[in-house]
Amino acid sequence: MKEKILIVGSGAIGGFYGALLAKQGAEVSVVCRSDFQQVQRHGLKIESHSLGNWTFEPAQVLQQAADYQGSADYVILCTKVLPGLQRADLIRAAVDNKTAIVFIQNGVEIEQELLDAFPDNEIISGLAFICCNRNQPGRICHLAYGHLALGNYPQGISSKTRRLCTLFEQGGITCRATQDIATARWQKCVWNAPFNPLSVLSGGLLTADILSHQESLVRSIMQEVCAIAAATGHPLPEDIVEKNIASTLAMPPYKTSMLLDFEARRPMETEAILGNAVRAGQRTGAACPCLETLYGLMQLRELQMFGQRAAAKR
Repeated sequence: MKEKILIVGSGAIGGFYGALLAKQGAEVSVVCRSDFQQVQRHGLKIESHSLGNWTFEPAQVLQQAADYQGSADYVILCTKVLPGLQRADLIRAAVDNKTAIVFIQNGVEIEQELLDAFPDNEIISGLAFICCNRNQPGRICHLAYGHLALGNYPQGISSKTRRLCTLFEQGGITCRATQDIATARWQKCVWNAPFNPLSVLSGGLLTADILSHQESLVRSIMQEVCAIAAATGHPLPEDIVEKNIASTLAMPPYKTSMLLDFEARRPMETEAILGNAVRAGQRTGAACPCLETLYGLMQLRELQMFGQRAAAKR
């Protein structure tokens, strides 16, 4: 029987992974925002350097989850994690008692909102390690990587999680099921915390340029994230900084998701990526002067972009 899947947030991440699931026979529908008419008429064009090019034609193209027809086995949330955005409200109308709620999103300590809203549903936390951009309406470019980590929150691996991993693996990417997804979130933060804000604060430098000119600063930020993770009960592998440096050197020059949002004058994931990490450091007593400085500078950048509206959301 076909899995029925609703993707909420069909940008680069949601569109790419939804397209992979559809290729494996799942019935995949999408909630679109700005691309609604384009996707409804022409589908989503996927251009992947490793998996080829194809068009993903969703089963249903919707403007809101309440329009979904049927009963979803999985609702996969792929929006940005932004202050003031009520993630539970985005998906509530499409969730019934058998629906597993999956979120593939950046940030640490972001789960509680969904746990509180859906105490009787299975919650699957997901992380994407990918270079992927939506370069124009209805068109997604997959540059490199793409592997996923999925795990039930707060811990464990259910049969539904394993099935979703299998579908992704059959689609041509690595998908690791993990018993401890919270630790995996801190692992991803090791990369996100330096490169996302530095790409904005540098005025638009690519990851390769940041690393070639400020490797020492990047390493210091990564080490602070490791210290906070350990202090919160999620110690990371000793070689994680070296692995992140090596993988960044190996990837093509890349614009981070935060930089793309900055260039488009969209709200950025400052709180989910930096603010939550800084607050965890302050709560546990883990020193993080570099992270605190980055966070303060990003708050000023948002104030410059959006005025008092950004400050009022804090």
